[in-house]
Amino acid sequence: MNDPTVLVVGGGVTGAGTARDLALRGVDVTLVDRAGLGSGTSGRSHGLLHSGARYAESDFEGARECLEENRILREIAGACIRETGGLFVQLAADDPDYFDIKRDRCASIGIPTRVLDGDEAGAIVPELSDDVARAMEVPDAVVYPSRLVAANAADARDHGATIAVGAPVGGMTVTDGRITSVELGGERIEPDYVINAAGAWADRIATMVGLDIEMRPTRGVMISIEYDDLGPVLNRCRPPNDGDIIVPHGSAVVLGTTSVPVADPDDHPIEDWEIERIRRECGAMLPSIVDAPDGRTWWGVRPLYAPDEDGCNGRGISRGFFRLDHAEDDVENFASIVGGKLTTYRKMAQETADLACERLGIDAECTTAERRLPGSDDPAQLDAFVSEFDGQGPTDADVVGSER
Repeated sequence: MNDPTVLVVGGGVTGAGTARDLALRGVDVTLVDRAGLGSGTSGRSHGLLHSGARYAESDFEGARECLEENRILREIAGACIRETGGLFVQLAADDPDYFDIKRDRCASIGIPTRVLDGDEAGAIVPELSDDVARAMEVPDAVVYPSRLVAANAADARDHGATIAVGAPVGGMTVTDGRITSVELGGERIEPDYVINAAGAWADRIATMVGLDIEMRPTRGVMISIEYDDLGPVLNRCRPPNDGDIIVPHGSAVVLGTTSVPVADPDDHPIEDWEIERIRRECGAMLPSIVDAPDGRTWWGVRPLYAPDEDGCNGRGISRGFFRLDHAEDDVENFASIVGGKLTTYRKMAQETADLACERLGIDAECTTAERRLPGSDDPAQLDAFVSEFDGQGPTDADVVGSER
């Protein structure tokens, strides 16, 4: 493997997006992942493209970023996205003041909403619970993460990037405050700059150069159940809790999710109580799924970064992203990008690429907000990219490949 100008460690959506951004700026970049692309958090989500409404009352800036990136991805990502819309559903037992606050905050951010009574919501989702007092339409959508990651990697590759899957980082050598070499599967390369985009595993990469990134990963369960024609994403209109989202995926829905702190993102228990709780809580919105036949079940690990708080099982930890310039930690040519959401990956990548270019003295602008992803109008081509990069995750396994 040749010595790149920039090495990006971590082939999730943020790492792939960063490699794409840099390659489009003419930077010689290599993207590596220890397994297939998207094999960590990105491919194990519930697949919601946030409108920002979920965070409107608690994180104004994060909600605004979601809205902006939602609109950009609708323009550039094509068949990586499914237009569905979303409903925030208030059940009779839910606090009506919370609904009103969310609606008002959405208005202040610029998130379009429309309030529906129970009958109007039931006309959109015929099997919606009779216990629905009202609902609020928002511009949520569904994202197919396997396609999104692979399309970013394909565009990076088409612009000169090297993509290496099955390439774990074995160690790094630091000399005089700079990373001078990186071990990849027994081979050593000498990049000029290293970006740590390893998500929940970012602390492990940082440890290789003697740094400590305080990650607070939490696990969450997702359940896929056969269910035709849900239509919009369903969100429970209450403070974030277990079992408050139902996401349509082709002929299935994905139910989510729990939030349980884990010490090791590779080695954590999986608990039956989580599955039972998710079915019960989601069933309060859509009763027919409670006794539906079991489908696929998987767990994902959120890459939360919280050096100053432990939160409430991770629910209190910011979902914002953090760009860490480790020149401030005396490792001059090293940066990490942590936290964040799939919806904001492109902005995370842009800010990380900006930093790398600044440090390398490269004067080139980001173009990822205007340039459509390759294959975006051709689902079969997107799915071929997924196969090429060994990028199939459980989130969209029922969708990817179905149109070939």
